[in-house]
Amino acid sequence: MQSSPQDASGGPLRVGLLGLGVVGSGVHRLLQRNGALIGRRAGRAIQLRAIAARDVARAREVAGAGVPVVGDAMALVTDPDIDVVVEVIGGCTVARELVMTAIAHGKHVVTANKALLALHGEEILAAAQARDVVVAFEGAVAVSIPIVKALREGLAANEIAWLAGIVNGTSNFILTQMRQRGTSFDDALHEARRLGYAEADPAFDVDGVDSAHKLALLASLAFGTRLAFEQIDVAGIRDVQLVDLQCAERLGHRLKLIASARRHGARVALRVGPALVPAGSLMAHVDGSMNGIVVQGDAAGQTMYHGAGAGSLETASAVVADLVELARAARVPARDRVPPLGVQRDEAVPLAGLASHEVSTPHYLRLTLAPGSGLDDVLGRLAAACIRVVAQADVATRDAAQGVALMTAAAPGSAIQEAIGLLARGGVTQGPVACLRVESLQ
Repeated sequence: MQSSPQDASGGPLRVGLLGLGVVGSGVHRLLQRNGALIGRRAGRAIQLRAIAARDVARAREVAGAGVPVVGDAMALVTDPDIDVVVEVIGGCTVARELVMTAIAHGKHVVTANKALLALHGEEILAAAQARDVVVAFEGAVAVSIPIVKALREGLAANEIAWLAGIVNGTSNFILTQMRQRGTSFDDALHEARRLGYAEADPAFDVDGVDSAHKLALLASLAFGTRLAFEQIDVAGIRDVQLVDLQCAERLGHRLKLIASARRHGARVALRVGPALVPAGSLMAHVDGSMNGIVVQGDAAGQTMYHGAGAGSLETASAVVADLVELARAARVPARDRVPPLGVQRDEAVPLAGLASHEVSTPHYLRLTLAPGSGLDDVLGRLAAACIRVVAQADVATRDAAQGVALMTAAAPGSAIQEAIGLLARGGVTQGPVACLRVESLQ
């Protein structure tokens, strides 16, 4: 059995850092720049004792002479002189092995790796509980926004009905560029790459996977349930057309990539995808690479959290906040601390998934009328399918065909798809029908 970390002795909290990339360099810089302030707030010094990096020479240039840099990450996570391992290397293979080894050696872990937790969180948190150590992850969800602490502690007295948010800065930047500048998706993505908001392969961001990783953590925190990444319906923004952003504006809404979790009794609907939000809502004005999350509690009511969705120091702020919390709570047994997901694992509430086609929400439809058809034909077919239209707008098309955008009253996704099929089979529309959900944020 490994001995307990020194963090219980009152000395400095000794930190080992895995990775010195964008986030890791921000953690190093923040601890160096604000070390005295951080120490006063933590009640003890937080010392960066070692850094592990693949490119040791480059890392030594970044870190300077004050902190040893090693190429052997496994040696760092097993070092008895390290109390806390900060994992910011990303990925789920090497990172998982290192985190699990650190836990096995009785070390606390701070990570900003949302994919690792969404996919392997159950295993990691079970190991941490068995070893009486903490896994902290404020930086994994919404960068500079302290949403983990808000859900886990600030809203602990509330039964959460739902939450919805913009939790991917890259996609939000792209949609903002398209709306504000009238550019195509491809041109907006190119600009995001140029400014460093998008990776060379932006698939996780624009296909909604990154948002889904974060939603798994948010839903578990909000509802006191196990992580359920596999229950999330995921869609991205690759197929969003400029005309849809323009029509959304004319219908009094804005188009955003929304991650939402809504509880329906013993079931929960988890969805990531492009959706319309009311133009007068605060969420509609979360632009650029910013993130925003709205939470509906039964006591606090609706609260909103807004902040940077990317950045070196912005993410480091959340990582170091976790270190401060660990430093303060060092003498408290892990079982007596606030659990990572708000409740102890054996107290988690099982919630079954609720598929999107079962959930009733308003929908946005954009369609092109077939020759000889009119709006009355569309409204009649929708009414026959029990779909009520509450707003409409004309759509300019490249040819002589007439286009129309509609907003429906709340209806199950299955009913909307059935109505779309009815329109096509009846020869009322031609070409594909764009269909997006509407998040009323109520």
